[in-house]
Amino acid sequence: MDSQRTNVLQNARERRQPLGFSLGTYLRSLDWILLAATLALVVYGLLMLYSATHADTNISTPLFYVRSQAVGLVIGLVFLIMFSVVNYQRIARWQMYIYGAALLVLILTLVIGTGEETVGANRWIQLPFFRLQTSELAKFLLILSLGAVLAEGIELRHRLRFVILCVVYVLIPCALVYLQPDLGTAIAFIAILAVMLVVWGVRLPHLGILAGAGVVATVMVLRILPSAFGVHLLKDYQVRRLALFLDPESDPTGLGYQLIQSKIAVGSGMFTGKGYMSGTQTHLNFLPAHHTDFIFSVIGEELGFMGAILLLGLFAVVIWRAFRIARLSSHLYGTLIAAGVAGVLVFQVFVNVGMTIGIMPVTGIPLPFVSFGSSSLVVFLMAIGLLESVHVHSVAGPTK
Repeated sequence: MDSQRTNVLQNARERRQPLGFSLGTYLRSLDWILLAATLALVVYGLLMLYSATHADTNISTPLFYVRSQAVGLVIGLVFLIMFSVVNYQRIARWQMYIYGAALLVLILTLVIGTGEETVGANRWIQLPFFRLQTSELAKFLLILSLGAVLAEGIELRHRLRFVILCVVYVLIPCALVYLQPDLGTAIAFIAILAVMLVVWGVRLPHLGILAGAGVVATVMVLRILPSAFGVHLLKDYQVRRLALFLDPESDPTGLGYQLIQSKIAVGSGMFTGKGYMSGTQTHLNFLPAHHTDFIFSVIGEELGFMGAILLLGLFAVVIWRAFRIARLSSHLYGTLIAAGVAGVLVFQVFVNVGMTIGIMPVTGIPLPFVSFGSSSLVVFLMAIGLLESVHVHSVAGPTK
């Protein structure tokens, strides 16, 4: 009788387990390698941010930028913990609300946002502690909502009509980001869509159709519409940035200046660099945006090839763990959102590093966890929390 009662209680506990679990189980189920690599990247970024900005005469204290980034770090860590505890599968039921929130914040940014007056950009909403770059938040919300749509439509993956609907689903927020204008992040939305569709299992012919349509659209925007109809969907500075990476010396004192100085900085660092806080291109202000989009140039100059390899190695660990979580997830939704996070990390690291060394156009893509920007840091820490949730609740957690 006691044995039968014990079995009943054990079965009841197993049925209740997905709704909650102990702190010990949670800690054992975390992907500590992912967490350690992420925190190492954040610390690396704070150290390089201080080096890049401590001598800035326009700030009140050498720690001005570091303190601002630290606010984002604290907020991001809180969200990381929250998302890692919450069962990610429950998020799927809120798909429409999440998607609606992404559209809402992007529309609000166009109406009340602040930004760079020199290029007419509205990309931020002012909050009490920091400015929120809504396109960064929208990327995260898109991964959550698109993953739910694809997981629910798994039986429709062989239908081109459903695939096209998913493309439209992404193009709507993508267009709102483009209107800010923020071309780099808009392209990141397309990268997220491509990775998640491939992992979802889209048919190869359908993928080819989408790729062909993308090529045609690009030619239309860059060539046919401007020359034949006088319609310019890209601003002049955006077109020049896309072209100048092939020949930055054609405008050495204008838009090509930043790329030229970045290549000089990275090249002058050689193998071991000039030393921490000893970069001349940075501290003599030859290199613009050295604490934001071009912070990799500071790393290359001061820490050299070895410092750059260490940074890229940490990114490789984070991306490896993200794809590992996607592969091991027992639920398609978990696989898709983990792949989405991994995909946007690969895209942003490749584009950011590529533009600093001259193999990619300058598109304003920040280096995750490293570039100055509270919004980007908070959002990517949220994404790491989401990966931990998939790992805890689906891979190694109590629901197995």
